[in-house]
Amino acid sequence: MLLAFLLRIYTLFSTMFFRIPTYFQLTPSEKGGKMFPYLIEEKECKKLPKSESPSRRCSVDRGIPGDISSGQHNFSPRIQNSVSPYSSPPKSPNTRKSNKLKRDSGFCYKSEAAKKVEIIARNRDERRQKQADEKAHRDQLQHMEHKNPFYEFVQMINEYRNNIEFRPLRESDPVIENQITVCVRKRPLNEKELSRREVDVISVPAKNQLVVHEPKHKVDLTKYVDNQHFRFDYVFDENCGNNLVYKFTARPLVKTIFEGGMATCFAYGQTGSGKTHTMGGEFKGKLQNFKSGIYGLVAQDVFKYLNKPKYAKLNFTVSASFFEIYGKLVFDLLSKKNRLRVLEDAKQQVQVVGLTEKVVTKVEHVLDLIQRGSLERTSGQTSANSNSSRSHAVFQIILRRNGSKTAEGKFSLIDLAGNERGADNNKSNRQTQIEGADINKSLLALKECIRALGRKGAHLPFRGSKLTQVLRDSFIGENSRTCMIALISPGNFSVDHTLNTLRYADRVKELIASDVLMDDELIMPLPETEDDDDAEDGFDIEEEFLKAEEKRLQLSSLEWELRESQRNVIQSCVDFHEMACDLYNSHACDSNGSDRILYARQWKKLLNDVIDVQKEALIKANEFCSALDQ
Repeated sequence: MLLAFLLRIYTLFSTMFFRIPTYFQLTPSEKGGKMFPYLIEEKECKKLPKSESPSRRCSVDRGIPGDISSGQHNFSPRIQNSVSPYSSPPKSPNTRKSNKLKRDSGFCYKSEAAKKVEIIARNRDERRQKQADEKAHRDQLQHMEHKNPFYEFVQMINEYRNNIEFRPLRESDPVIENQITVCVRKRPLNEKELSRREVDVISVPAKNQLVVHEPKHKVDLTKYVDNQHFRFDYVFDENCGNNLVYKFTARPLVKTIFEGGMATCFAYGQTGSGKTHTMGGEFKGKLQNFKSGIYGLVAQDVFKYLNKPKYAKLNFTVSASFFEIYGKLVFDLLSKKNRLRVLEDAKQQVQVVGLTEKVVTKVEHVLDLIQRGSLERTSGQTSANSNSSRSHAVFQIILRRNGSKTAEGKFSLIDLAGNERGADNNKSNRQTQIEGADINKSLLALKECIRALGRKGAHLPFRGSKLTQVLRDSFIGENSRTCMIALISPGNFSVDHTLNTLRYADRVKELIASDVLMDDELIMPLPETEDDDDAEDGFDIEEEFLKAEEKRLQLSSLEWELRESQRNVIQSCVDFHEMACDLYNSHACDSNGSDRILYARQWKKLLNDVIDVQKEALIKANEFCSALDQ
């Protein structure tokens, strides 16, 4: 016991002063029996695997004192079974054998719950990795698109375009002559649209087909593209110039006027879609090249036909006129915007009283008249265009025989005012709203006249507006032909206006995409309906909508007439005051009888004039009040 106590003291002091890394382990019989501790290296214990405790792989520490290790005390190392932090409880031979088999085969038994937990964790990791990859892909696309907020729509549209074959209109394609030709022209994105990073949502896969990719959102805010298909006689993409457009639209109509017919070509579309560019010519800054527009191209072909031997002997005289229709007023653009009157003569022929007609002998004279009239045209500011045309401009080329007042042929080229929806005009002032309502009314009347023209024997509602009233002779002629050019904007912000324009043109041609047999894969047929009553209900709803729209336009027109009559009353009162003062001062000191009679007659005439203006204003006020009561 004394030796054991001294050994403990020695070990303690050697650990404190010489820092010998040793481990003290005693046998279970140490408590009461004669037993000595064995010193085991600490590093060796830490390196042992978990299944093997230090007590089973003991070695005599080299740090044992010399008197013990020299053999003075013969200690034999034996297995220690005491529990320590570095040892494990003894195991049976069967347990050691099973553990050895597990280590050799790598098999480890797991419960079903543990397996399911591992599967759930594995699926979660795969799902998170997939989401991370998709986000990285989206970020990469967004970076490639220069942080375009519509890059997802761009990707969908590009995917659609990559799966179809494009066959655009070419110069070598044949020209088909129809009584009513409806064409669509798409312009490229302008600088304003590019600065707003708008997306081109119009695709022209074929020379007579067009697809509108309308961006939409589902209820759960998922983005998708609604592809709407349209078919017309010709469709011009952004790469087509004015010469190609002219070849398939207005050029076939030039021959009609030399054969005693009436030709009409008009451009329709929203504000800023390129109507004036197509009809008048390309812009170079603020200057317009009228030679490149349909006005100038028609004039060139007219004089080419005059030089042909077939028509040279007929001694035709070419004259031109240029006027605008603003609301219900007509102004002469070649005579300082003098107000004109539209009347019917005894033969029920519409005559524009006071209209200036200039005889022209060469193309340069026509271009000068076009330039003069374009500068006089009424324009205004809208939400889409700061210099929007607010009137219908009508340029006419008339053929007459020498010495005859009867027109042998007439070509009417019309640049219509920009159509605006009521929602867009809500932000405008009152005058712009009234202008828009009157423009839409005249466009609605024009559409109905063209549709009736396609139905032989149908009634022509040409009295619906001043525009159709002026163009009456172009509609009722036996040899009359019409061409409509619908201009559209490709930006995604203008998709509602684009669809409105295309539906207007589609109704004019009466070619509904779903009712026409398509012989290619670009346009898929709609599924058949089980009950045709739904279609009839749809037509009833459309008729009711048209009636409501017509009433609204009529009310707006009456309001515009009321304000115009009020303006006339104010102006007449100002003129009356000045003329009455002049008349009073000039005849105040005269006592001659004849001068008195002249004075009374002049005064009576002034009163009658101002009373007539006020009576007309009173009639307009009563009509407007009656319409409001209804």
